[in-house]
Amino acid sequence: MALSNVFETPAAGFNFDNTSRNAALEGLFDGGQTPKPMKTGTTIAGVVFKDGVVLGADTRATSSEVVADKMCAKIHYIAPNIYCCGAGTAADTEKTTDLLSSNLTIFSLNSGRNPRVVMAVNILQDMLYRYRGQIGANLILGGVDCTGNHLYTVGPYGSVNKVPYLSMGIDLGSGNNIDICVITRQGVDYIRPYQVSEYKDNRKTKYKYRPGTTPVLTEKVVRLKLEVVQESMQRMDTA
Repeated sequence: MALSNVFETPAAGFNFDNTSRNAALEGLFDGGQTPKPMKTGTTIAGVVFKDGVVLGADTRATSSEVVADKMCAKIHYIAPNIYCCGAGTAADTEKTTDLLSSNLTIFSLNSGRNPRVVMAVNILQDMLYRYRGQIGANLILGGVDCTGNHLYTVGPYGSVNKVPYLSMGIDLGSGNNIDICVITRQGVDYIRPYQVSEYKDNRKTKYKYRPGTTPVLTEKVVRLKLEVVQESMQRMDTA
């Protein structure tokens, strides 16, 4: 059988075939719209250089349009020679990296040496593929071992790519400070924060209102019944 009959040649450019389908789905909702995806609001990046690996991340954690945390640590400790950046659901990235770190710690205690980076990647790949994307964790894993300097990207479905540099999770929800982690054979330099955001939102007007500006529509006074309890104290016999 010819190879052209087995595989379908992908179309070039963008594909808008699902536009009409999405419009039909919106018609099923009575007076509403289809739910919009929630922004993760994260920017993580990594690069390999001759002496090691550099990881970077912002520190803003968002929930839709609300900034939940301005100093969220997105560079997680995995092993003395391995660190991981996480983008996606904050709870999923933290618990996934904690589980990976505990497994590699047990390995180090049993073997007496630091784990290799590919070992951490294989554990992440197996765990994320098992849950078929239900764990919202987009990870950048970087480290230095006896085989050299390594940088991997691990998707929520278990896909793995080894690259010299990359960035993930970029959108308009990122911001605040920048954290940097430099991993070399001599050790780890975790700089938090590496750069502090200079943007400060200035208030355009004063928010102190005069008494009586806001009208009181209703007023209700509820008297509380207080019960006075008297306690008597006795001296301890120390004789």
